[in-house]
Amino acid sequence: MKILKMLATCLCLLAIAFPSFSGSHDLKFLKLAATWDEGIPLGNGMQGALVWQKGDRLRFSLDRADLWDLRPMANLSKPEFSFLWVQEQVKNKTYKNVQDLFDTPYDNNAAPSKIPGAAIEFDTKGLGPVKEVKLTLQDALCEVIWEQGAKMQTFVDASGSTGWFRFEKLEHGLEPMLIPPAYQKEGTSVSENSVVGQDLQRLGYEQGKVISTPNRMVYRQKGWNGFEYEVAVTWKYAGNSLVGAWAITSSISEKEGNRPAGMQLTDQFKTSSFEKAYQNHTEWWSRFWAKSAILLPDPILEKQWYLEQYKFGAAARPDAPPISLQAVWTADNGKLPPWKGDFHHDLNTQLSYWPAYSANHLDLEEGFLNWMWNYSETFKKYTRTYFGTSGMNVPGVTTLTGEPMGGWIQYSFGPTVGCWLAQHFYLHWVYSKDEKFLRERAYPWIREVAVFLEEISIRGEDGKRRLPLSSSPEINNNALEAWFARTTNYDLAFVRWTFEKAAELAALVNNPTDAARWKAQLKEWPDYALDQEGGLAFAPDYPYAESHRHFSHLVGWHPLGVIDWSNGEKEQKIIAETLKKLEKIGPDWWCGYSYSWQGNLYARAFMGEKAAETLRIFSENFCLPNSFHVNGEQHNKGYSKFKYRPFTLEGNFAFASGIQEMLIQSHTGTVRIFPAIPVAWKDVEFKSLRCQGAFLVSAEKREGKVREVVIVAEKGGVLRLQNPFGKNPFKTKFSWQGKIVTDAEILSIDFPVGGSVILTN
Repeated sequence: MKILKMLATCLCLLAIAFPSFSGSHDLKFLKLAATWDEGIPLGNGMQGALVWQKGDRLRFSLDRADLWDLRPMANLSKPEFSFLWVQEQVKNKTYKNVQDLFDTPYDNNAAPSKIPGAAIEFDTKGLGPVKEVKLTLQDALCEVIWEQGAKMQTFVDASGSTGWFRFEKLEHGLEPMLIPPAYQKEGTSVSENSVVGQDLQRLGYEQGKVISTPNRMVYRQKGWNGFEYEVAVTWKYAGNSLVGAWAITSSISEKEGNRPAGMQLTDQFKTSSFEKAYQNHTEWWSRFWAKSAILLPDPILEKQWYLEQYKFGAAARPDAPPISLQAVWTADNGKLPPWKGDFHHDLNTQLSYWPAYSANHLDLEEGFLNWMWNYSETFKKYTRTYFGTSGMNVPGVTTLTGEPMGGWIQYSFGPTVGCWLAQHFYLHWVYSKDEKFLRERAYPWIREVAVFLEEISIRGEDGKRRLPLSSSPEINNNALEAWFARTTNYDLAFVRWTFEKAAELAALVNNPTDAARWKAQLKEWPDYALDQEGGLAFAPDYPYAESHRHFSHLVGWHPLGVIDWSNGEKEQKIIAETLKKLEKIGPDWWCGYSYSWQGNLYARAFMGEKAAETLRIFSENFCLPNSFHVNGEQHNKGYSKFKYRPFTLEGNFAFASGIQEMLIQSHTGTVRIFPAIPVAWKDVEFKSLRCQGAFLVSAEKREGKVREVVIVAEKGGVLRLQNPFGKNPFKTKFSWQGKIVTDAEILSIDFPVGGSVILTN
């Protein structure tokens, strides 16, 4: 409480204001969307809704994060489910055996898969044409106004388990209709691929029934192996107003004690109301928006950043499953969602949590960490079964419960998936400085991954260690050529990072034996493979030679930071040549997330103009009007030859991370303020962005000069700050008897717990 009071006092002294929410960041339309993926998104991490129009009806597409068909992949229980068997097939060039057994079933089998919930529809054609549709980010409220005067408001309670709606100024009755997904329908089911989505009929469910009673409808659906979920909606009239609520419950969840949704709503209507639920809801969002804020001279980038923050707040919770490909907005088109709505760990889940750290949302990032920790025994079992080792690796494509799903096995069974996930444990530690988390979770997780790498690796003829087989997502797709005999830069970066951080954290937890062990392991691995120009290649003698969506060969630079501009001239040349090659080959086969990632890369190279330009291309060309990232280019301006529109979220959240990297960086141990903003950005502000070391930093730039910086130390300790004022003099105001030690361009401040300082020009 003392730290929070200090923080509040300090930030009140800063001229920067939190966003006023005057409406510049809100979504506003003159009509309802005509497709589900352009609907207004609402959510609370566990439940979600999309508001759009289907035919003449207003439609809420309802979803819940733990609606899953969890039937196992039968092919993964065969004796051939073994890394050694795969190595034999690669050696013998009989790789079609592997594709048939492990790759093809992912596309051909309907399940396991995320499944949709249901929908609520209202026959609104009698209300006349729509005048306005709006999502206000401040309170996460969707509002629809019709020209004849009727108005509808709806939200998904951020602090509860219910969605609410209210119609006002109705001239005639209006009742909700509960529409179940078409698990059974006339005609033959259609078998599509995993990108387009397979027909829901292929799940083989007996269609659930909707039971109607006065002012209430309940739909119960049975799934595979006893799984059930229930959707309920209830409502009441008050004059010319209609107020209602909906909920979904799942037999997987233990949180609600498996209480049916209908019972929950009955209790809600007895103890709550639209107004009371809305008050609790807005209080949650007020706390969320108070965590951080930015003000940019580029309204497009600023609005997109706030939309990404909003979606993160709607999709993440500490006690909910992690953000999957579509989170709580599963496709409502009679099909399974793109790529089954699963958890892809070769990029998608990782990028989705990039912005959580510096945007100061560590509490919501905990849902990802809790999920990984809770299923660590599942991952260890997979490691023993498939790789034949102890320690821990993680399947690259998983179900809700962490089970492997297969697919392109170079990546769905890749040997370094656990390493990339381990980075999130490390980042949580360095951004929070939570000693308990360090000892009980961060180091134990990274240690298990290091043990696995130690056992799986082999020593080559050159005396250096390597992986038996290596890959680089998603180079050469799932062909035989996607396997490399020599370790790729992708795998090598994660291996080197893991041993480096394992040694670092072992020392912090007073385990010198482990620290020495991991340092010795690190020395046995080779350096990164470079191309003829000196840039990063995919693997030895395998340069980046054609446009590709996944910058897997660059993970050592970003997000890992084991290669960095701050490390001197040698690595600066590597970075410069790598960027030059990316630009030369071009973006023909990039997805939207490629542009988001490249924005982060430019920011790490302190190239502000190019970072802003790249992120603007993403926002304007790879997102639908509701801000959803849909992978393909939408306006045919030559930014990609991918023109499709499968919705996934990782590109959205990587965009937010790119903006934050432009405003502040701390990954090198030195905090840099405004390290990568365009020269034309004379007036820029940010508030309460988090740095490694658990420091909260706010800064203001006016007329091209930094005017004020405020720093608050949650846990105390030394902060190294690159002097943001250059050669200009500045004043300091400490909350304690502090001082600044200056060494060249670096300012060092030793903070007490909760200490704060204001630096002004």
